[in-house]
Amino acid sequence: MSFLHQAATAVLLVSLTLCLQYAGLAALIARVKRTLAGDVHNLRAFQAAALVIRSTIAVIALHGLQILLWATWYRAICLPSWEPAFYYSSASYSTVGFGDVVLPSEWRFLGPLEGIIGVLMCGITVSLLFALVTRLVGDK
Repeated sequence: MSFLHQAATAVLLVSLTLCLQYAGLAALIARVKRTLAGDVHNLRAFQAAALVIRSTIAVIALHGLQILLWATWYRAICLPSWEPAFYYSSASYSTVGFGDVVLPSEWRFLGPLEGIIGVLMCGITVSLLFALVTRLVGDK
């Protein structure tokens, strides 16, 4: 396995992850903007809380899709079934990394790479949720 093949695979997975993240966030932002088209301060407390909850569920699903993207690759190339592929991807994306499932040596660099991407995507998600909550509780 050449380094060029490994690097191309890494670039492809990272690019697809970024496209998925930003397409999902763009859709979520558009939906939140429609919801907040009127005066944001006219929302009742439970309506604002429901909006934050729905947004949080949406980004959790988005992260799940990104984990599934990487797990699909692991399953297709180097792991024997879906369970270890999804488990390994989840552990890597969340940076938990138990180490009880490992990739073949030529693909091991993908675990840390997925961890870096997972941290970045979670950070972007947190900033979006923070901005939403800040807008909802901001001064009139």
